[in-house]
Amino acid sequence: MQPFQHISIADVASQQSELVIADIRDSGSFSAAHIEGAVNLSNDNLGEFLQATPKEQPVVVVCYHGVSSQQAAQFLTEQGFETVYSMDGGFEGWRVGQPVVSGQ
Repeated sequence: MQPFQHISIADVASQQSELVIADIRDSGSFSAAHIEGAVNLSNDNLGEFLQATPKEQPVVVVCYHGVSSQQAAQFLTEQGFETVYSMDGGFEGWRVGQPVVSGQ
């Protein structure tokens, strides 16, 4: 089993269309603003995510600052996902220079 990897905000932005972005922040924060195309991953929809997401699809885990996403990324590698990243800087780093979807 390969461990998760770290990925920069710039690399996520440049590869965004090829990645599954799993945002593990709370639903209120996600609703207020998130990365376009991101899935709000929580305990409530984890089983569905595990079944519906192809294991060969690269997954990027995003949290607030890039710390708790590391634990979630490790969990996804243990579930058999082949390529899993934790985004350094988290959503707070992303929103400084990248577009967000808000108010949904």
